Parts: sequence; structure tokens; C-alpha cells
Amino acid sequence: MTETPRHAFPDIAEHGLIGDLQSVALVCTDGTIDWFCAPRFDSPAVFASLLDREKGGYFRIHAVDDDVRVKQMYFPQTAVLITRFMSASGVAEVIDFMPLADDPTVATDERRILRGIRVVRGEVSFRLECRPRFDFGRRTHTASTAPGRVDFDDGQAGAALLGLGDDTPDAVALAAGDVVLEFTMSAGQLRLFAFHTAPGDDADGLTTQHGQELFRQTVEFWRDWLRVSTYTGRWREAVERSAMVLKLLQYAPSGGLVAAPTAALPEQLGGVRNWDYRYTWIRDGSFSVYSLLALGYTDEAVAFALWVADRVAEQAGEASGPLKIMYRIDGSSDLQELELDGFEGYEGSRPVNVGNGAADQLQLDIYGEAFDALFVTEKYRRIGHPGWAKLRTVLDWLAENWDQPDEGVWETRGGRKDFTYGRIMCWVAFDRAISIARERGLPAPLETWIGARDAIYEQVFTHCWNPDRKAFVQYPGTDVVDAITLLMPLVGMISPHDPMWLSTLDAIGDELVTDSLVYRYNPAASPDGLPGEEGTFSLCSFFYVIALADADRIEEAQYAFEKMLTYGNHVGLFAEEIDPAGRQLGNFPQAFTHLALIRAAIVLDAALTRQESRRQRP
Repeated sequence: MTETPRHAFPDIAEHGLIGDLQSVALVCTDGTIDWFCAPRFDSPAVFASLLDREKGGYFRIHAVDDDVRVKQMYFPQTAVLITRFMSASGVAEVIDFMPLADDPTVATDERRILRGIRVVRGEVSFRLECRPRFDFGRRTHTASTAPGRVDFDDGQAGAALLGLGDDTPDAVALAAGDVVLEFTMSAGQLRLFAFHTAPGDDADGLTTQHGQELFRQTVEFWRDWLRVSTYTGRWREAVERSAMVLKLLQYAPSGGLVAAPTAALPEQLGGVRNWDYRYTWIRDGSFSVYSLLALGYTDEAVAFALWVADRVAEQAGEASGPLKIMYRIDGSSDLQELELDGFEGYEGSRPVNVGNGAADQLQLDIYGEAFDALFVTEKYRRIGHPGWAKLRTVLDWLAENWDQPDEGVWETRGGRKDFTYGRIMCWVAFDRAISIARERGLPAPLETWIGARDAIYEQVFTHCWNPDRKAFVQYPGTDVVDAITLLMPLVGMISPHDPMWLSTLDAIGDELVTDSLVYRYNPAASPDGLPGEEGTFSLCSFFYVIALADADRIEEAQYAFEKMLTYGNHVGLFAEEIDPAGRQLGNFPQAFTHLALIRAAIVLDAALTRQESRRQRP
């Protein structure tokens, strides 16, 4: 058997996602785990060949027949991934999953990836390569064999091990700390491999029978979780998969939800827009609250709201306001941006950045998103007196600072401006705080808050409206539109049938929409301080669907939504962006995109139902 070359990068979309609510792994359609950080989402990677094919490290199990065809799917209604290898000589499946701890809300250092192999028909030969690269390859390691296992030692006690199962031991080849194993299996045979980081005392005792039990428990967990969903609409499969993505990206011990589990995947192939998304953005997580609540997942929504409340209580970002725009999943705020020297980057896209220097930017919109999330979760878990006192101090600060330029929602690095969206969401912050105070009878300087809210409204409808363009523009004094203003009616600042909004929707459609795909903004017309271009932004594409549906352009909305679903990958996952050729770009999978898919499906489904009801009336 010969080794299959691995020099070419796979498409970003050629991956499925598995996880255990504390970290995840990406499994490529060729049977390679080429992204895995441990023990947490934001920890250094153990496998990162998605960013460097030689230095990144990977764990590959692949059939070696010359005519092998590969298909990938999820075990129905679960986050258990199955990669099927088919050839004239036989059919086999590699079954990948990460078992959940008994209590996933307790942080642990041990992560387990289980890889079962089952031959369905005939005979199939496999090659296994396990080549970990600890700390993005910055720590060297050695490997040694023991009965039924291979231990990897990077100088830290119990770094990792590869469990070889309870079959008759094969000849394991060790080379420079890596493992290579070749074996052949026949129909009916089942074999289990397990990769453990920081393994516990019982890690070497994993039998095939125990692995099967963990498989059953994992399947049961995901199916029980899906039964909570209240969605029964037209796009149930896509909505359920998106909901599972959000669940997989929420760090159970804290409630923080990462924007995406990957780092440095490019927004433009060969470009410099390569950011680390393995952190919790106030904005992204707050948006997810609506989608989770709309599906009936109150525990997850409340968990994130409590995470936000903790950040408010800490007021960690006083240099740029009471809140930072993003944090680590445990709530800490050290996100120093570093370049991984020597990493080639996905398809040569450099720099390869870990950490995120945008963490200290001033982005005023986050206050609206945070207060909106707290507002909608109020009826599930009320804000206590200490929390309300802290929230009042945040609003005091915002009352003094909303009318200043900021870096904006897209984290541009071209200087601060009076971005319209920042004003819109500051209006939301005051509006929701006023509502909470009035509904609960809580003490608040309502006159000050109402004054700020109304002043923001007047500014948006005068200075941010361009009468020549007949649209709300990106910031006063420009004629450039920005797709993020699609949220304006969704947050209640304007009616979806207001003539000013309808002309803005037309302007966005004319300038930023191509075949249902929506660009965030036009970098050529509104420089963002970075070279190069980017693809269309899938969050905005789904919000465009919502805006069309709310404006009673329902047929257009449904057509745009159905086309967007075709851009998902083979298992229904979406990255951040889509390029003109339909290729997924950016970090993957992205929570932003999946939460927007859920909201679009719910809004559009309701609009279609209302339309059908009207048609059936006598």
C-alpha cells in the first residue's frame, strides 16, 4: 500500500463537524481530522493541517483502494459523522464522534475523539496516520508504544494517546513521533481507535464494546436535544442542523458561544483577511439568543445571557467602554494577536493569525445587541438588583458616548466613523432598557434614557438618510449602503413597509446583491483599511431573505432562501462567506450564518403560511 499524497488543500466546505460542547474537530471527506484544538475551542491546535499541510498535524484514516469513492453524512438527527468509502472490493464506514462528559458544564482537560471503522461489504484496506503537532507545532514530541496504545509526550504529563482498540495488535510504525498503521478488514468487522488529550487513568481501557455504548449515548443525547425544538416548518432538516451547530459552538462550562471554531481561514484566497474566530463576540452570541429562543432552547439562550451579564458585572473593557467586543470563552480578555511564523496558510493565505487584535476596538453596536439579548431572556431569568445596578452604569456611560465615531460592526481597520448601524443599536440599547425598567418598575433615570433614545432616532432619520441615494447609508456624508442596515426593521426602529425603508432595501438590492448573495459593503467605495477583496457574507444573505419577507416580497424571499441553501456543503454547514464561484470562504462553520438561517427559515415559513391562509379564504 502506498501513501496517498496530501499536498493539496481540500475545499473549506469539504468538512463535517463533531464536538463535545467544550471543543470540536473538523473531519474532511477524505477521512482526515485536520483541525482540532484542545482542551478548549480557543486552545492551541493539536491538528491544524488545514492551515499547513506539513507542519499543522493531522489524524487520517483512509481506504487505499485505487478506485475508492468517498461520501460523508451525519447519522440521522445527531452530530455523529460517517465517512463512507466505496470501491469494487468493498464498502466501509469511518464513524467519528466526541463523547460528552457526564456533566459537560464542568471544564476538563481531557478531550476524546472516537473513530470507529465498520466494513459493510467485501474487504477494505486502510492506512492510519496520526501526526499530532502540539501548540500549533511549536512543541516537539516523542511517541512510544504500550499494549493497545501509543503515547505522545510533548514534555507535559500525559499529553495525548492513541488507543488502538482491543483487537490483535498490528505492527505500528513510529517515525519522528508519528504513527502509521496499515490493516485490512472484512465484512462484519468493527474496529475502534480513540485519540485522547490529557488522558485519564482509564483511557487505555477503551474496548470496542465500550465504544459502542458511547456511540449509543452520544446518539441518544443529540436526539433528545433535538426533541426540544418547537420548529415544525418547511425547512426542518436545515434548521435542525443549524441548531446543532450553535449547540456545538457553545462552551458548556461558561455559556460563551464562539463565532467559529477555526482561525485564519481566508476571506479571500491568498489574501490577508485571515482572522481568528475562536472567541465569543458580544454581537454574535447575542444574535444567537433570538434563534435559540425561537426554537425553544431556553437553557442555551439563558446561559449566554448570564455570560453577558457576567461581562457587564466585570466591566473589563473600560479603555474602550464598559464592554469589550469579544472575550475568550471563559470571559477573560487576553486576545493578543500573533502570527504563526512559518505556517503556509490555507492555500498560501498569510498571515496566519491567532488571537484577535480587534478585541480592543470601540464598536458601539454591541450595547444594543447585549441589551436586546437580556431583554428577551428577562421572562426566563429576571435580572437581579446587583445586575440592574451594573446595567445602569453601562447605560450611563452610553448616554455620554453614543454620539462618537467607532470602528463599526465589520471591525474595519481604516479609522473610526459615525457608522449608522452603531447608532441604530445604541437606540436599541436605550429602548430595551427603558422597557425593562417600566415593565419591572425598576429605578432608572428614564428622562435621560428617553432623551438619548430620541436623539439617536432623530440623528439616524436625518443625518444617516441620504435623500439623493434614497437610502440609509453606511455613515453620514457618504452614498454607500451597508447590508447590516437590513436589521433596521428587525429590531423595530422602522416599519418594514415604511417608504424610506423600502427604497433602502432597493438600494441594497441594486448595489450589494448578486444572485441572492449579499456583500457586506463595497470596499472599493468605502475603504476599510485592508487590501484585497472578500466574498459575499452569508449572514447578510439570510437577513436579506427576512427583509424581503417582511416587506411582503415573499416569492423573492423564498427563491433567495432556497438558492442560499444550495450553497451549504454536503452536510448542511456554512462558512462565513461565499465567493463568486460558489466556494465557501472564511472561518467554518460560522455561528453567524447558521443563526441567521434559522431566523430566516422561521420568518419566511410564517410569511408563507399567512399567504396560504389568505388565499384559502372564501
